[in-house]
Amino acid sequence: MRNTRDGLPRQVIAGAVEMLEDLGLLFVSLSPTIDSAPLGPSRRRFANAVAVVETVRGPEQLMAIFRETERTFGRRKRGLRWGARVLDLDIVLWSGGAWFSPSLTIPHPQFRLRDFVLGTAAAIAPRWRDPISGLTLQQLNARLQHPRPRDA
Repeated sequence: MRNTRDGLPRQVIAGAVEMLEDLGLLFVSLSPTIDSAPLGPSRRRFANAVAVVETVRGPEQLMAIFRETERTFGRRKRGLRWGARVLDLDIVLWSGGAWFSPSLTIPHPQFRLRDFVLGTAAAIAPRWRDPISGLTLQQLNARLQHPRPRDA
């Protein structure tokens, strides 16, 4: 694995992908990496990418692998909203539909509001459907990019 823990955000993503592949995840598709401003008070710029990953692991097992990978890259504590972090891995959607447990919610509760998620996800899986709304990623992204005025 590349030593990217303190590297530039794009290097961190490349290192995380490499580590996850070494752990047995198959990257079916990986979006282009985009740069984005931070959400919240952080001053660090971020790089974002979305992947379609194939695995036999269930959501909880996959999230455990993601958390361990985050720790390897220096993340100290999850759950601190807007906390500083080098790497943040999420399960946005899952082929099994919706998933709810005390520690994990799929679809990711905020993904419909984040253009850095929807834009990159729609680029690699435009027809993938949100199990809650039934809309495709392409439709959700179009709604986010071109919101309709609310009815008065």
